[in-house]
Amino acid sequence: MSGFLLVGFSDNHELQILHALLFLVTYLLALTGNLLIITVTSLDHRLQSPMYYFLKHLSLLDLCFISVTVPQSIANSLMNNGYISHGQCILQVFFFIALASSEVAILTVMSYDRYAAICRPLQYETIMNSYACRQAVTAVWLAGGLSGLMHTAVNFSIPLCGERVIHQFFCDVPQMLKLACSHEFINEIAVAAFTTSAAFFCLVSIVLSYIRIFSTVLRIPSAEGRTKVFTTCLPHLFVVTFFLSTAGFEFLHPPSDSQSAMDLMFSIFYTVIPPTLNPVIYSLRNEAMKAALRKVLSKGEFAQRKMYLKAIFKF
Repeated sequence: MSGFLLVGFSDNHELQILHALLFLVTYLLALTGNLLIITVTSLDHRLQSPMYYFLKHLSLLDLCFISVTVPQSIANSLMNNGYISHGQCILQVFFFIALASSEVAILTVMSYDRYAAICRPLQYETIMNSYACRQAVTAVWLAGGLSGLMHTAVNFSIPLCGERVIHQFFCDVPQMLKLACSHEFINEIAVAAFTTSAAFFCLVSIVLSYIRIFSTVLRIPSAEGRTKVFTTCLPHLFVVTFFLSTAGFEFLHPPSDSQSAMDLMFSIFYTVIPPTLNPVIYSLRNEAMKAALRKVLSKGEFAQRKMYLKAIFKF
């Protein structure tokens, strides 16, 4: 074969059907939740602050990120065929790395936005003006694209000596390195070291931002004010911790020679769970988001928004 064989969760076709159904439900939930956030933050004039602007791009990233791996896995399970072509694998690796890197970058930007809003409120509008927000988002997407391009170019220039079997439900770079000829993947290690260093820098920036945020919050005399800040920041901190810890474990530990339930579990934790839960996490404790969602989903408002969207797409 010129392509690769993805060894997913089970060889049993009934279990593959069950896996496909579970992934389909999860994918539809992620699709609905993230599209709702993108729609609400685009149409509601009350949600035009930098925080919601970055949240909209996080939802767009999540929507693209889960679409890279899950639909292909569903199709493979339904057809009882784990084959993926060489070209499909290249595209999957590029978009997967690019979007994962962009997600880390946007989470870093969002933590700085919260730091500026809470610790430097008087200068916030100057620091996070519309031009700075657009520049930050542009940098996020460009950094992700550059990271994906480097990994893809280096990874697929390595000669392969082993069987083209990948013990994952998608083209996972650590698993693909097992197929490389001995001592031929030094360039990929160098690129991985560079992106790991960048991710570590993002993690340190996020930690420092939240240390400053919590030290400032604890000095707020009003209990109501502290509660409001914590309900804004804690969901973001949970998302960052969950995504980086599971992705870090998957990428930094040595890949096993056979299919591992632990590898599959952690790959689901950072590829499927965050894009599905992020809309719930960011909207559940946010009163402005809940009010905007109720407004958009109400009968009269929904009809108006539908006509507005039709006009946009027609244009």
